[in-house]
Amino acid sequence: MTAEITAAEADLANRFPHEPFATRHNLAGHPLFSLPALARLAKTLPRDRVEYNAGDLEPGVKPEDVPTLDMSAEEVVRRIEQCNAWMVLKRVEVEPAYRALLEEVLTGVAQKLGHRSLEEAGFYDIQGFVFVASANATTPFHVDPEENFFVQIHGPKFFHIFDNRDRSFLTDEELEMSPSKHRNKRYDPSYEAKAQVFSLQPGDGLFVPHLWPHWVRTGDSYSVSMAITWKSPRAERLNTLLRANGLLRKYGFPQPAPGVNPVMDGVKIAAYRALRTAVEPLRRTEGMRRFLRGLVFGRQANYYYREKKA
Repeated sequence: MTAEITAAEADLANRFPHEPFATRHNLAGHPLFSLPALARLAKTLPRDRVEYNAGDLEPGVKPEDVPTLDMSAEEVVRRIEQCNAWMVLKRVEVEPAYRALLEEVLTGVAQKLGHRSLEEAGFYDIQGFVFVASANATTPFHVDPEENFFVQIHGPKFFHIFDNRDRSFLTDEELEMSPSKHRNKRYDPSYEAKAQVFSLQPGDGLFVPHLWPHWVRTGDSYSVSMAITWKSPRAERLNTLLRANGLLRKYGFPQPAPGVNPVMDGVKIAAYRALRTAVEPLRRTEGMRRFLRGLVFGRQANYYYREKKA
């Protein structure tokens, strides 16, 4: 059976890729997302591609207040029904079976959009992020630098998403990117008056636009979900600018918002890409990735290596 995502034709025609909308999929029950398979995956991935912590959090929890867990990633998955945890397995496309699944799903979406290939549809840098969480766990308020079809595979989940065009949620400075900045963002409960809440069961999903803030909570059973992500040329250009601005701000040179000075935006994008191209060969091992993050961005860039708090 072909793995696929489906959506209303009107949503694909009128909302993609700028607004969220509900989708359906047929990945619930797929063997790649069984707990034994995910435990093996957690054991296989490099340590900086696995992040986990306690799950009973508030949407606006401060990064330094997120409790860690004193167990291995594999053990977290195997005990997810009892251990009150939240986990993300990052970049699962490095495993061929998951890569094939991601490409199969997005090829089907590209065809529904009228394109002949992933490249023609603008689906570049395809990545997969698998979320495994205990019942009543929370993913705090944050944004993602990718475009994303989010699929719910096991258990219920409630996805609260907010319009990124409304700067009352996050300022341009808060959207700047840097490994030294924790993923979690400032949150106020008053935001909920403007939230779109998608109630997801296995087989449900939604399209999450680039940089739209959201927070997520599980229901009364453990949850398995996946974000099927890519970076269109438009999204990657903005990401590069936000990374350049974040780096310059860290070293004492705050920058105007994207679009205020288009010529300077182009200069910063070109310079950052040249720097990244020079450094990329050094990032092939986990140890070098950890060293370079700490060297350039400070110790906080490796926050997910924290030991369990006393």
